[in-house]
Amino acid sequence: MTRRSLLLRWLPLAMFLPPRSHHIFSSVSNGQLGPVKTGGADDLLYWNQPNPQAVREVLSGKRMAANAAWWGFNAEDSTATLQAALDSQAKTVIIPFVGEPWIVRPLKLRSNQEVLFEPGVLVLAKKGEFLGAGDSLFTAEDISNLVLRGYGATLRMRKRDYEHPPYKKAEWRMGIAIRGCKNVLIEGLRSESSGGDGFYVDGGGSRLWSEDIVIRHCVSHDNYRQGISVISAVNLLVDDCVFSNTSGTAPESGIDIEPDSPDQKLVNCVIRNSLFENNRGNQMSVYLRQFSKQTAPVSIRFENCLARMTPSSTIGLGGQSNGYAAMAIGAVKDDGPQGLIEFRNCTSENSCKEGVRIYDKSARNALVRFVNCSWADAWMAGAGDHSALQVPVLVQLRRPALTQDYGGIDFVNCHVYDTVNRPAVAADVQKGTYSVRDLRGKIAVKNPFGARVSLGPNPIDISLKVIDVQP
Repeated sequence: MTRRSLLLRWLPLAMFLPPRSHHIFSSVSNGQLGPVKTGGADDLLYWNQPNPQAVREVLSGKRMAANAAWWGFNAEDSTATLQAALDSQAKTVIIPFVGEPWIVRPLKLRSNQEVLFEPGVLVLAKKGEFLGAGDSLFTAEDISNLVLRGYGATLRMRKRDYEHPPYKKAEWRMGIAIRGCKNVLIEGLRSESSGGDGFYVDGGGSRLWSEDIVIRHCVSHDNYRQGISVISAVNLLVDDCVFSNTSGTAPESGIDIEPDSPDQKLVNCVIRNSLFENNRGNQMSVYLRQFSKQTAPVSIRFENCLARMTPSSTIGLGGQSNGYAAMAIGAVKDDGPQGLIEFRNCTSENSCKEGVRIYDKSARNALVRFVNCSWADAWMAGAGDHSALQVPVLVQLRRPALTQDYGGIDFVNCHVYDTVNRPAVAADVQKGTYSVRDLRGKIAVKNPFGARVSLGPNPIDISLKVIDVQP
């Protein structure tokens, strides 16, 4: 398959996927799902009118499935309606399409429940609310066995309102915040214009990480801080999602995997078949500065992912670059964790800056590996203040206080596509004189000016080969 045909197969299909059958799942682990029947649902489920009798039957346990409209739709503020439905202990809660938005204040999700958003549903943050710095549209904290499914449904906040008074500057108003949860499946939802991240995965009060989390067929668009932040997770799968147009406050990445403390975990975290597009920061970012040698070994894998900037999106207002690297891995310190950070069959095109940048990465600790990855048309934004070396693949030492022994990277059957007279791979030390070490593997370079590297003074244990591939 040619590079061009590979890219053409990446379209944001998540918005058009069909809804699934109504099940609640007893197990979500590594994508293995076990359906449990919810009990019979009759035509009454789809009658979107207040129904006190049906509500009483739900609360008494006679009904296992409920329609949120039974509690009464309120066009000005439906918070009480939706929260009452979520608090009802119904195994399945349907949020129906009623022809108008469900306007809400912050909502809390519950354990042992499936929430079904019908196609066309818009859950909209109420204007003038969400004044708290951490007020999120939906929060799941210290709960388990939750399903959110909403093919064709949208969760929308008011990002631009939060940038001005009376709102205090904050970056934690999430679309969906998952904190310290276990066994969660989110499918088919679009989370947009939040005052923080479209999706957020972290520990909570009773667990230092969330565990057995699946986010599939979702779209995260126009969020303020990240498309998705992963702070602490065990057995996380992000599958067939789109993360686009993040902008507002740094880091502004499509995905940012970045822990807060050394006692958290990033174990068996898999991101696959996903598109990262037109985000103002890095498209895919892993930053492990807060991890230490005492941290559990990391295992992070990106598979079959595409990072790209459309040409019109590479330059923003005032001629400033609108994005950074397609793939960025940083701050695996000398006192950092063991483990593996791997990119398999991943592609970047039209990155504003590097195709991939690995910085402050100790050669002694967690291995970074690229397998069958391609980087095409790097530095589309032209000159910038981010790096003196404008190359497709950059290995960089920025902070010797984090590591003085930088490197430890494998490239297995990778490719660089370039048209500029420059090295395909370069090592760069911004302060002091240090040597890169342990670069291994093979990169095929298609560049009319040939294939070369620039690894600085006295590189150590280098077996990396770049192969000149001409048309």
